[in-house]
Amino acid sequence: MKSRTVVILVLITLAAFVLRFNGLGSLPALNADEAAIGYNAYSLSETGRDEHGNSWPIHFESFGDFKPGLVFYLVMPFVKLFGLSILSVRFLPALLGVLTVPALYFLLVELFKERKLGIFASLLLAISPWHIHFSRGAWEVNVATFFMITGVWAFLRSRKENKYLFLSALFFVLALYAYHSARVIVPLLVLGLLIIYRKNLFAGKNIGNTLLVGAFSFVVLLPLLNDLRGGAVLARAGGVGIFADRGTLDRINEQRGQHSELTGFAAPFLHNKPVGFGLAFAENYLRHFWGEFLFLSGDEIQRNAVPEMGQLYLFQLPLILTAFWAIAKKPKSWLPVLLWLIVAPVAAALTFQSPHALRSQNMVVPLTIISAYGLIVLVRFLNRKLTSRYLLVTSYLLLVAVLTWSFSRYLHQYYTHMPKAFPFSSQYGARELAEYVIDREDEVEEVYITDRYDQPYILLLFYGASAGVEKFMPWNFQDNHVLTPANFGFMTVSRYDKFHFRNFDWDVYRDFRNVLLVGASDEVPDIEANVVEVILFPNGETAYEIVRQ
Repeated sequence: MKSRTVVILVLITLAAFVLRFNGLGSLPALNADEAAIGYNAYSLSETGRDEHGNSWPIHFESFGDFKPGLVFYLVMPFVKLFGLSILSVRFLPALLGVLTVPALYFLLVELFKERKLGIFASLLLAISPWHIHFSRGAWEVNVATFFMITGVWAFLRSRKENKYLFLSALFFVLALYAYHSARVIVPLLVLGLLIIYRKNLFAGKNIGNTLLVGAFSFVVLLPLLNDLRGGAVLARAGGVGIFADRGTLDRINEQRGQHSELTGFAAPFLHNKPVGFGLAFAENYLRHFWGEFLFLSGDEIQRNAVPEMGQLYLFQLPLILTAFWAIAKKPKSWLPVLLWLIVAPVAAALTFQSPHALRSQNMVVPLTIISAYGLIVLVRFLNRKLTSRYLLVTSYLLLVAVLTWSFSRYLHQYYTHMPKAFPFSSQYGARELAEYVIDREDEVEEVYITDRYDQPYILLLFYGASAGVEKFMPWNFQDNHVLTPANFGFMTVSRYDKFHFRNFDWDVYRDFRNVLLVGASDEVPDIEANVVEVILFPNGETAYEIVRQ
């Protein structure tokens, strides 16, 4: 690698580091899933059991969603060394987000032998809204995407050195242990790569090495496969899948009912589960390629989005179109990238929430590569067609201005407007609430906290344990809490010690004495309640009102 390329790549990686670590301990606010990862990692490090008392699990029961365990174990050493904090929980996922940037460079150099493409793609990934967003938190998907990139890189490298095939298998296996969606994407991606490079993998002496790597992969996956046999993990996955959507079944029955002959051939032949769910999958799949999702508004789920921003920059749209025009002339060399783009949204499309930026986050890799190639094609076109140095420089300045303005606007939307426009996106106010309750819980007999916001118990545990309060330590919580069903197939803790997490009901609470009551602003009556503290969202609206009786 030339020294100039090294310097540029280091600078891009440093920029990626700043963008992912600046204010990481406070923005965004810690959400319940991150708190669960942190508290369970802390529980493991101190007791060898998770919050519910399970010993060294592969999947963490958590809220009944059975989170893949790899990220918990990767986070655990940082929590052990530096204590339980937002930064210690987010540090490694953010670091892997940074390392994904140079990893993409090496992948593209290995695939195309094109350093300029690697530099451009690394730069675009470093400033990517999609990638930055999911790097700034303990998101399992970001960890899985890192292992997918390194897995593909090692696979391509193995064409020259067979030993890298084992490394590739290891990275892919780690992705499978890291995130549910990867368990759909990685097998499809690996199958496609095996087909594309079948001559190299199954020719002559290479076939023995390939089969050995396959056996190695199977062995290291045995604990995961054995855990999946229990059924709880697959049941939870099925709960968010399109096959659990009653709407599709209702439409099938409705359409059958519109036929004059219900028992005839046409009704069941035209309206059935394969057709209905096939159409639902196709619609979900194609939504991930909609321009509104990619370039304008992004995900409808606020936690996954930045206001008035798509998953990509708007300027990437003409670059992608330009790249596809150029790729059409020599598609064979682009087969691995196109393969990744095709399979990337499959896992997300199998769920009933689509498009879904979190579950399809690995799309950012092929789309960034294609955008970078479009930028190269554009630059080459300008160099070839603009003979006037003045016009060429002006064009470059205009291009840089567009990129700079788009990037600056994204940062402004993220840091200034996201916490205010999307106050529910992360659990703003939960930290202040926990601090208030922890300071005063000894003064009352019971504490009742609204369950309006997502899983309040785990945030109270997280902040209580991080403050070193004995009552919130995992060895006291593990065998002393009540786990009950919640909405959409999740579970929650409804009671622990003197803390109750439930629907705020003033008609029930008004006669309680020597208690703290915590409710949302529209749950607490303005006149009767003795409100002693108000906690605000970043936009100034009321998040919680605390009543003392």
